[in-house]
Amino acid sequence: MQEQNPIVLMNFSGIYREEEFWKNRQVSWIELQDVCGTNCYCDEEAIAEINKRTENYPTVGIHFIDSGNYHYMTRIWLEKISEPFELLVFDNHTDMQPPAFGGLLSCGGWIYDSIMELPLLKKVILIGPDEEAFSRVEPEFKEKVEFLSRERLLEMEETEVSAFVKNQVGEYPLYISIDKDVLCETDADTNWSQGDMRLSTMLECLGAVKEKCAERISRILGVDICGECDVTEPGNSALNDMANAALLEFFT
Repeated sequence: MQEQNPIVLMNFSGIYREEEFWKNRQVSWIELQDVCGTNCYCDEEAIAEINKRTENYPTVGIHFIDSGNYHYMTRIWLEKISEPFELLVFDNHTDMQPPAFGGLLSCGGWIYDSIMELPLLKKVILIGPDEEAFSRVEPEFKEKVEFLSRERLLEMEETEVSAFVKNQVGEYPLYISIDKDVLCETDADTNWSQGDMRLSTMLECLGAVKEKCAERISRILGVDICGECDVTEPGNSALNDMANAALLEFFT
């Protein structure tokens, strides 16, 4: 991805005002704090308003989408892709829960919805949830997912993890979605339960992905990053600021 690609900050909660990673960059700020019906679940009216406010922004670029409560934004960005693609997700949760309420897009079910509703999505590579959580995913959905569990991550060396990820990508153009809750508590502080991955491991994986895409003359279609802490609760946003800065530096 090149420097001219847009850096988009989606302001759902106001948390980015506490961070510095974006302040010496040319960024697009999408204001969403005034949109009702967006926290964890997104109703049809809110989706329509978000679509209106993002209609002039391409999938290409780096999208910072606030806390994990808004991870469903990935599903909305994926809607813009008009060619077959793969999806690489780093997350401490599967985000593959069937919808509890009809018509509501949720932070816990957006991958499920994407597999159900986006025929151009050919494969999901999911890195980070524990094996017990993935065991609850409906069998027909598992067929479209390459999965690396939290337990396996603890057993593997960084080079083994990056080799696994590199081996899974490259057949189609790739969209990358990162929830920092997959990271250990020394590298991020999020408002959801966290995993054990080091930021250095994630960056090594992403380097392997970029290398594979270059080998296969493939493309990274876009990236989004979430996992900020709750602006209303005590949290170490400085940790997230550093992680966001490292990821932004990598992708630009």
